[in-house]
Amino acid sequence: MSDSKKLTTAFGIPVGDDQNSMTAGSRGPALMQDAHLMEKLAHFDRERIPERVVHAKGAGAGGYFEVTVDVTKYTKAKFLSKVGKKTEVFARFSTVGGEKGSADSARDPRGFAVKFYTEDGNYDFVGNNTPVFFIRDPLKFADFIHTQKRHPATNCPDPDMFWDFLSLTPESIHQVTVLFSDRGTPATFRNMNGYSSHTYKWYNKKGEYFWVQYHFKTDQGIKNLTRKQATRLAGENPDHATKDLYDAIERGEYPSWTLQMQIMTPEQAKDYRFDIFDITKVWPHSDFPLIEVGRLVLNRNPKNYFAEVEQAAFGPGNLVPGIAASPDKMLQARIFSYHDTHIHRLGPNYHLIPVNSPKAAPEKSYQRDGFMRVDDNGGSGSNYWPNSAGGPAPDPDSLEPPFDVSGQAARQAYAHPNDDFVQAGNLYRDVMTDVDRDHLIGNITSHLKGAKKRIQLRQTAIFYKADPDYGSHVAKELDLNIKKVEKLAAMSPEDRAKATAQGA
Repeated sequence: MSDSKKLTTAFGIPVGDDQNSMTAGSRGPALMQDAHLMEKLAHFDRERIPERVVHAKGAGAGGYFEVTVDVTKYTKAKFLSKVGKKTEVFARFSTVGGEKGSADSARDPRGFAVKFYTEDGNYDFVGNNTPVFFIRDPLKFADFIHTQKRHPATNCPDPDMFWDFLSLTPESIHQVTVLFSDRGTPATFRNMNGYSSHTYKWYNKKGEYFWVQYHFKTDQGIKNLTRKQATRLAGENPDHATKDLYDAIERGEYPSWTLQMQIMTPEQAKDYRFDIFDITKVWPHSDFPLIEVGRLVLNRNPKNYFAEVEQAAFGPGNLVPGIAASPDKMLQARIFSYHDTHIHRLGPNYHLIPVNSPKAAPEKSYQRDGFMRVDDNGGSGSNYWPNSAGGPAPDPDSLEPPFDVSGQAARQAYAHPNDDFVQAGNLYRDVMTDVDRDHLIGNITSHLKGAKKRIQLRQTAIFYKADPDYGSHVAKELDLNIKKVEKLAAMSPEDRAKATAQGA
């Protein structure tokens, strides 16, 4: 390969692998020594000023979370310690890829974030309304979001960008199938679920730990828009979901969600049929049934949108004792990236903004100075640890129980790459109704028809691999040669990419 064709870092250093983060073993966790990953994320976090890079448009409200079932055998988190216990919260719902002025009805995942003001500090749940995501390695994230934004030359959304990336990233098929179903256009923020997508770790007072996934199930019932309804609302009332949330709370019709969990022991996780840290997969409910935990209720509208909703900053790394991260590579990167983005957007002291301040556990740290330091800045107290001045000290009881990590430090793909099509196919065949499938095909082809024919063929082959009926229906609507689609579906991802490359 000529030097002019070699991918490099911003400093001209050749990049050997731009698809897999450096991890300890194939499952992770990610290593901070991965300078290429850190450079991509840090640069990506600073690409747009001043709106959020993603989740730019959103609506929010305050309320409370109430525990309804005893889960102390799974977690020692204090806010979950007793049935009937209530914790103040602030929630924000958003579109993901669109800009601040985009329509609420856009076909896009929806952010679902909840800040719990607990007595052990703020716990941030940062999820989406879909249980899976497009990619499973954070090294691909900046590239993925670029394809959802505007073309660098035309400054318009570009179907070729959108589908070129997805068709070269087969792991996206599960989320693509969800997104292009009617679930991709929720009717309101009140009528959608929220999911952690990631696996997290819960641990109890005995030091036992469990792998968990969160499901906030809407008590208002799921309600979605068809493509035609979403298009009409984008023109007639682009802020319909934002207004709906505000108006419902003003009327006293407080929206609520029931929190249910899937819980897995470390022993169950060892040889499970899917990698439980792969965010493109779900845990089948038949294997791990949902267990109720509590209820989220939103009963307070913000007094000022900018002060609360716009300045609210949620971070996946804000985890209280009893809850911890998993080795999920995407989660590991989000822990860095969200905090880094908030510092860029709101400043190093964004935690002092009232909506972000811990209400039930005041900050006791040695962080000082920086832009917009609006409290007493620690007064004359020590700004270092250890000290002998009686300053706050680390609490060993707050440590999480360890788990084993092993393997070579290298850029490594997930160990189950051939499972990418199984769950998407199951969703299409076994979960969707005939009406759902009809809408799915129509939603996909109305968008995919704007892409080049070679990209249409490549993407349709991926649909075909998930389910032949799925791919055949897309091919028919796009007037594609089904024999070519079948041939491409039988190829490896590398050969399929070559066969459908520019000029192939």
